[in-house]
Amino acid sequence: MFMAVESTLPTPVRTPASEKDAKALQFIEEMTKNVDSVQERVLREILGRNAETEYLKRFSLNGATDRETFKSRIPVVTYEDIQPEIQRIANGDKSPIFSVHPISEFLTSSGTSAGERKLMPTIHEELDRRQLLYSLLMPVMNLYVPGLDKGKGLYFLFVKAETKTPGGLLARPVLTSYYNSDHFKTRPYDPFNVYTSPNEAILCVDSFQSMYAQMLCGLIMRDEVRRVGAVFASGLLRAIHFLQNNWKQLAHDIATGTLNPKITDAPVRECMRKILKPNPELAQLVTIECYEENWECIIKRIWPRTKYLDVIVTGAMAPYIPTLEYYSGGLPMACTMYASSECYFGLNLNPMCKPSEVTYTIMPNMAYFEFLPHGSSTSCLVDLADVEVGKEYELILTTYAGLCRYRVGDILRVTGFHNAAPQFRFIRRKNVLLSIESDKTDEAELQNAIENASLLLKEFNTSVVEYTSYADTKQIPGHYVIYWELLVKDSAIAPTDDVLNRCCLQMEESLNSVYRQSRVADNSIGPLEIRVVENGTFEELMDYAISRGGSINQYKVPRCVSFTPIMELLNSRVVSKHFSPDLPHWTPERRR
Repeated sequence: MFMAVESTLPTPVRTPASEKDAKALQFIEEMTKNVDSVQERVLREILGRNAETEYLKRFSLNGATDRETFKSRIPVVTYEDIQPEIQRIANGDKSPIFSVHPISEFLTSSGTSAGERKLMPTIHEELDRRQLLYSLLMPVMNLYVPGLDKGKGLYFLFVKAETKTPGGLLARPVLTSYYNSDHFKTRPYDPFNVYTSPNEAILCVDSFQSMYAQMLCGLIMRDEVRRVGAVFASGLLRAIHFLQNNWKQLAHDIATGTLNPKITDAPVRECMRKILKPNPELAQLVTIECYEENWECIIKRIWPRTKYLDVIVTGAMAPYIPTLEYYSGGLPMACTMYASSECYFGLNLNPMCKPSEVTYTIMPNMAYFEFLPHGSSTSCLVDLADVEVGKEYELILTTYAGLCRYRVGDILRVTGFHNAAPQFRFIRRKNVLLSIESDKTDEAELQNAIENASLLLKEFNTSVVEYTSYADTKQIPGHYVIYWELLVKDSAIAPTDDVLNRCCLQMEESLNSVYRQSRVADNSIGPLEIRVVENGTFEELMDYAISRGGSINQYKVPRCVSFTPIMELLNSRVVSKHFSPDLPHWTPERRR
């Protein structure tokens, strides 16, 4: 059990660090003061430029660019509603279906449809829009943390496997697209935004080699590091776990000035040849710090000038906060921006706030935003400027790339306003049951996986009576835990440990491609675990719920649990534990 450490939060400096920062901050002020007029302009631009697209013509918009006509004729849609058109583009149809601008590539969402990543069409100019939002992050951070231009950021950044659609378009995650773009690779020098990791290490598709080179650079440049980060909290913890497993070889490389022979990627080896020099004193320091069993405050001990951690700790990442506090000695955790494959939405204007207080201000120039009051019908949408404090909404999006009134699936709560721009707290992803990192598993998918695994029990005259699940993030990497209560009709032929282990693997084979990629290629999720509990355990769960005021008539078994008393009850009734014995099948190629 990790002890939470009280964070010491810096107070804002409130003075722009440079003229460039001052301009960026002024832009934020202008956008947030004129939210409704900016949104009106954005919708007019989107509808005007895409007036001749097949999609808008289908609903007889007839060139109209006003909100009233748009809302009365264009339906609110899900991915499944527009998947046929997306598939046409993927197959090579170059006609203007969603956008008059050519679709430059597909961005693969962490959400899935029928087990495969969703494909989000994008256009080249969206890179400019994303770069604009990135350019606002450091000017805001510099208000709170001075001196970031005196050092570097140790960020663990990775690319993932790219595929091509049948029509030849690239399909890849949004960050892989960005890191491979000239916006990132040939970015101008900015003293406030220098990384320890060379581009060659970030762009290496082998996750071990990439992580090794990035960690090695971070150790070599330890005295220059001012901030440590990754995209997700789980990614930073995975880096710490990697250091735990590989510090001896890393120290050897530093001491001798020679690179681990397991690093075979030619560009990585060439760039490391210029960086790596013999440094026995540094190697000894790494050895001393890492040899100890106690890794509390290890980030501060190895990178003593670190001022904050830059990681997402909202939503599914929140369970990782205590572990990060343990390893960092209570360093502040900054959540700087809110983004997805569909769109980059906005930024945190108070990035050094406590994780529980993180709110994002949506920038009205990024897309046209509408909000569906949670639980309401799609006829009740409200505009960005008209949301109300305290209410929860589902985010609806219309983009320059041609998505129209698209349900993103994020549930947000309005916490306040910056000027006229509402600030939102991310509450959860709609319908997501389990998540360790970028994976998202819903109830239907989990049920399907349970059913497929249960088929292996039939020959043993055994069935699954009840089940629930838990995303275990206490270990690195985290993993899915499934609690099963079994009905064994003949104990003489009860399923063996080997059979139940194979049930774990069968469940993994049934989960979506994002989960399987995380298991196989990214090593960011551990083997799935099934815990068999005593007969009667789920009746005890119901009794507990009723004792707390629940109705026996309305009680449903929770398909995912995290409440401590329920976890304690389940774990006290476990009779056996089983793990997936192998990796599930995954390849980068998309299914046809």
